[in-house]
Amino acid sequence: MTDSHAATQHGPELLHHFADEEQQRNSASLGMWLFLGTEIMFFGGMFLAYLVYRLNYFESFAASSRSIAVPLGAINTAVLLCSSLTVVLAVRAAQMGKRKLLIWMLILTLIFGLAFLAIKGVEWHEKYEEHHIPGNFMGRAFDVSDIQRDFPKLHVDPQHAQIFFSLYFALTGIHALHMIVGVGIFLWLIYKAWKGDFGPKYYTPVEIGGLYWHFVDVVWIYLFPLLYLIDRKPL
Repeated sequence: MTDSHAATQHGPELLHHFADEEQQRNSASLGMWLFLGTEIMFFGGMFLAYLVYRLNYFESFAASSRSIAVPLGAINTAVLLCSSLTVVLAVRAAQMGKRKLLIWMLILTLIFGLAFLAIKGVEWHEKYEEHHIPGNFMGRAFDVSDIQRDFPKLHVDPQHAQIFFSLYFALTGIHALHMIVGVGIFLWLIYKAWKGDFGPKYYTPVEIGGLYWHFVDVVWIYLFPLLYLIDRKPL
């Protein structure tokens, strides 16, 4: 088969080292799944550390968790679930060749992602104002006396509480970093969709970007109950 004949059989998006579009799509999917496997191991180690400390310092962890605003976490959960829906609709729009719908679904996903980060920023600012950032952040020494005052029936050890907030900021911070990467991915997808690069024959980047976004959403589904909902029964 000549090069000119091959070009008529395959679109310009097909890279030279793949035999056809299906092989290219399968390779991209496999690569993303391998990457997500490493991410699962990364977050898994942090989840394990959190669970070990929680079992050993349950009262301090329970009291510290009660200081976090559940409504903000619940809103962010709803925001990410909605973003997962728009990602699915974006992939479907690309498969059906609906360019305008694809662009709008990608834009909505981007808006949801930015909204999540904004709400998370509000939550972190509250922790800063309450002196709940571990160490001596910007001259504000870590202090949990307000937590002990609010929950006198629970023994709050400052060192154990500091471990909780260290894990809280590490887990939510790394998750937010993944969200920022996702925002960058969707900005690129929006640009490519606006140029008309995606359609029924080629939508692999949209599908792979959506897979990454779903993973970030699933991580949050685990983070929300672990960090926000520890022992929320009335004291």
